[in-house]
Amino acid sequence: MSFQHSIKIPRERIGALIGKRGKVKLQIEKRCGVEIAIDSETGDATVSGTKPADQMEAFRAIEVITAISRGFSPERACHLLEDEEIIFQQMDLHDYAGKSPSALERIKGRIIGEGGKARRMIEELTGSHVSVYGHTVAFIGRYPQVKLATDAIAMLAKGSMHKSVYTMLQGAKRREKLDKMRLWEDNYEKKDDPTSS
Repeated sequence: MSFQHSIKIPRERIGALIGKRGKVKLQIEKRCGVEIAIDSETGDATVSGTKPADQMEAFRAIEVITAISRGFSPERACHLLEDEEIIFQQMDLHDYAGKSPSALERIKGRIIGEGGKARRMIEELTGSHVSVYGHTVAFIGRYPQVKLATDAIAMLAKGSMHKSVYTMLQGAKRREKLDKMRLWEDNYEKKDDPTSS
């Protein structure tokens, strides 16, 4: 059974997807057991494969290609190949800006922040990678990290103050630390409790 799927790549991202001497494209092909054909004129990338489904990670390949096309560096996009728990997600800023180009630019400006500060803060506080490209914001990370980053971006897109978004993220980070400590303490107490065995 053969598989085929096409993805539209912005022309300025084709070079990043191919990589120096085709290295990135080759890495995705080898790791996912697929073939990738790229039309530099149209920006169409076609992922295809003829191997059995269990020997092919076609959907992972599509995710990596999409991540690169949405502004992620190949290094960051390839994190998707390293761990099954790492996910890729994107949100469309048109949902918040409507059809207004000026509203879109304003929202993007709020998400990126001065000198990229807001985006960096969201990455630091959530542990996820964030890319603002065109009319999308894309995320790479574990599900809880991506969920938190998505919530933060949605708050900014709806007009929340940066300070209240950071406060929300710091609160979530504190709760996560407390949960981890409680879990560790519970396990530690069980080890010390002779009746628990």
